[in-house]
Amino acid sequence: MSLKTVVEIEKGAQILKLLGDKTRLSMMKLLQTNECCVCELVEIYSASQPAISQHLRKLKDVGLVKERRKGQWIFYSLNQAYEHYDFVINLLDSFPSQDEHLIELEKQGLRISCCE
Repeated sequence: MSLKTVVEIEKGAQILKLLGDKTRLSMMKLLQTNECCVCELVEIYSASQPAISQHLRKLKDVGLVKERRKGQWIFYSLNQAYEHYDFVINLLDSFPSQDEHLIELEKQGLRISCCE
């Protein structure tokens, strides 16, 4: 017997609204299995650092992602302690991996090394 997590409509709508943005959805899928620095996300999405930081702030403000500081650098990952983590994971599992973006960064020599 599988246990289902019930998410209130209001909270579900908030999560779906945040993930309704293509960039944030892709970021969440990437962060599902990887920890990434802002500079990596800037390269992946060809966006400005303030734009990427704004997306991450929205995800962090509701608890979907967490951050880890290493010196002046901040690394982001999916927050496994988020109260509706199972709901989010079930959604993310419906989408293809975004890991090819990180593989491409590694080939270009831009994976994390720009932050250390």
